[in-house]
Amino acid sequence: MPKITSIFLFFMTFSLSISAQEDLLMNIDGRNTISLNGTWSYIIDPYETGFYDYRYKERNENDREAYWNRPVTEKRSDRVEHGYGDKYTLQVPGDWNSQEEVFKYYEGTVWYQREFSLDELPEDKRFFLHFGAVNYEAHVYLNGKKLGSHKGGFTPFNFEIPRLLLKKEENFLVVKVDNKRHPEEIPTVNTDWWNFGGITRDVHLVTLPQNFIQQYAIHLTPGQDLETAKKRKRFDISGSIKLSGPVNDDSFVTIEIPEVRVKERFEVTGDSLAFSFRGKGIKLWSPEDPKLYEVIFSHNGEPLKDRIGFRSIKTEGKDILLNGEKIFLRGISIHEEIPQQMRRAHSKEDARQLFGYVKDLNANMVRLAHYPHNENMTKMADSLGILVWSEIPVYWTIDFENPEVLKKAKKQLSEMIIRDRNRASVIIWSVGNETPVSPVRTEFMKALIKEARELDDSRLISAALEVGNDNGVFRIDDPLGEFTDIVAVNEYLGWYGGLPGDAKTAKWEVTYNKPLFFSETGAGAKAGYHAEKETRWSEEYQEWYYREQVEMMKRMPNNYSGLSPWILTDFRSPRRNHPDFQEGWNRKGLIDNEGNRKKAFFVLKKYYEELLSEGIRDNG
Repeated sequence: MPKITSIFLFFMTFSLSISAQEDLLMNIDGRNTISLNGTWSYIIDPYETGFYDYRYKERNENDREAYWNRPVTEKRSDRVEHGYGDKYTLQVPGDWNSQEEVFKYYEGTVWYQREFSLDELPEDKRFFLHFGAVNYEAHVYLNGKKLGSHKGGFTPFNFEIPRLLLKKEENFLVVKVDNKRHPEEIPTVNTDWWNFGGITRDVHLVTLPQNFIQQYAIHLTPGQDLETAKKRKRFDISGSIKLSGPVNDDSFVTIEIPEVRVKERFEVTGDSLAFSFRGKGIKLWSPEDPKLYEVIFSHNGEPLKDRIGFRSIKTEGKDILLNGEKIFLRGISIHEEIPQQMRRAHSKEDARQLFGYVKDLNANMVRLAHYPHNENMTKMADSLGILVWSEIPVYWTIDFENPEVLKKAKKQLSEMIIRDRNRASVIIWSVGNETPVSPVRTEFMKALIKEARELDDSRLISAALEVGNDNGVFRIDDPLGEFTDIVAVNEYLGWYGGLPGDAKTAKWEVTYNKPLFFSETGAGAKAGYHAEKETRWSEEYQEWYYREQVEMMKRMPNNYSGLSPWILTDFRSPRRNHPDFQEGWNRKGLIDNEGNRKKAFFVLKKYYEELLSEGIRDNG
């Protein structure tokens, strides 16, 4: 009888708690994990038969026809109308669109399934399922019970597994993935990139102690006198630590940076602490010298290691200052794709390929558009000294009047910032791209800016704005520019309107006394198509466009602080349907879908070389 009661109480508690997403874990690489990547079985379910019954009501938890339950036949007459097996499989991480032809344009539900076992199941540990990203809506089930759901295709999430639910053998894990677009989601129905569906990033089972370090932030203390600190080689460092739960008595957290012999001990009360200390001998991170330190956070003898760089980023009048010195951002925009294989990028090898192109271009900065990219990108940017603009997909036709949409945007913003706020490379949080000017939109975006500053006051906040053209006079006066740290604009003079030569007479007026950054500019070209420069889609037209843009950039006002042209490589987009020049590709890449550099690539590379030779270096 006591056993039955305990099980009953467990399931009562479990059923009440599954709808609440657990607080986000960070630094999964530094924890005790089991990878659940690899081969998963799948069922394509466009009618969502496995989720709804024939009256379109969500199936009962114990419904044997629910696809989250193991299909079992106990006798020959049993009817089961779903199943998982080796006949239909997908690789995780990865998008489904590139793995099977049937998925190429598919938008809808796919059920993923795999089993896993454990060598041990210690009583004193807690277990979590962590997903790097699933596009777009995920419902996660284990052994027939729902752990929770998550919306947002580019940010991480996790759920704790109740101890009584987990088994040593044959744990039956199912994830319902739905990438359909909706007007009340982030992003909304209208985008200019491929809607890759699936479990697109790593999946891990994470084993943790009963109370552990859940999140942390550590950085140079903003506002300190950097010149004095650099001379003395003593920097003020501050941050915060959040535990998974409150401590019952005196408890301590230690922070170590062994290379510079720093070891600080802080008492914890409740479930969090704010800390500060002075670090002697620390070398600042920069693109020219991307120095990273091993930092060890410990609680109750459990270490959590990370590799972290220390740097300062701020604006002063019309300049962007990195470590107190003026910097010019020689950037390029990137989509999270490997064009040669028409798929989502996700691995370290993918990041290495994309950043290899960036380095060849002589760029020192990337705009990761239009959503947070996978963690391998920001970690590799740290190690290579590439500055990063990271963005949430508040894009084009968002429902700015809907408070629920704002909540979703804030949630994605917080998930992005929590994951990457210890990456020195990330210097700009962007709250959106090309949002149409209106009072309600500006209030929506202001709320996101406020949220970003509260989550992290050590970085710049921006958004990619559009710019108006009044007979060749370009006025940058979007009211949102009053609230961002830099004024960033997208302009396509010579592609969407006019010809590249019109840049010769263009005049620029900027309302704000802030750094001016060109977050996009570009023109399309089909690689290998050659003609007179006036011929659209030719490499010569794109080359002409870039030559005129470079000359125009040289005449910019003195607050001109950088650019990130659109875009590094050709990328997939269902909006691009010219049968000869596009065929489902946005052709604005400087590199084509086979890895060939177009003529415009070398125009931009030369411009960046000239900036370096003229003394406009990475830092100073």
